[in-house]
Amino acid sequence: IAWVGDGNNVLHSIMVSAAKMGIHLKIATPEEYRPDIDIISFAEKEAVTYGTNFLVTPDPLVAVKDANIIITDTWVSMGHDSEKEVRIRAFKGYQVTMDMLSEAAENWRFMHCLPRKSNEVDDEVFYSDQSIIWDEAENRMYTVMAVTLALLGKSS
Repeated sequence: IAWVGDGNNVLHSIMVSAAKMGIHLKIATPEEYRPDIDIISFAEKEAVTYGTNFLVTPDPLVAVKDANIIITDTWVSMGHDSEKEVRIRAFKGYQVTMDMLSEAAENWRFMHCLPRKSNEVDDEVFYSDQSIIWDEAENRMYTVMAVTLALLGKSS
């Protein structure tokens, strides 16, 4: 998996679980938007324990090199609206494009948590046959429904 974008909570979740599932993870973020240092340390230790590769780099081309799955998310999360212009400038060069993905594995797939902004991923990638964002969103919907039913005490 290659993550290109903000070192946010979605990335943190991937970082703490990837190695346990045997997934190699490469992350590209601008230096000032790297993931939490404690979570980086945890992910590094997990990668050693489970024999996976883990890398954090400022270079998106290094992250996507030979990746099968490329993921990005919003660069301006809720609560960071006042930082929008600063963040957009900081992420210049991080937009996921077909040119960037020419470095990825031939069978790459693209994921995004939605809602998507065009500065994060261009239309060509977002609407491509390799994009699996709609399946991802559908799976997330069913997961939320199952959790809600479990919390309400409903059984199947």
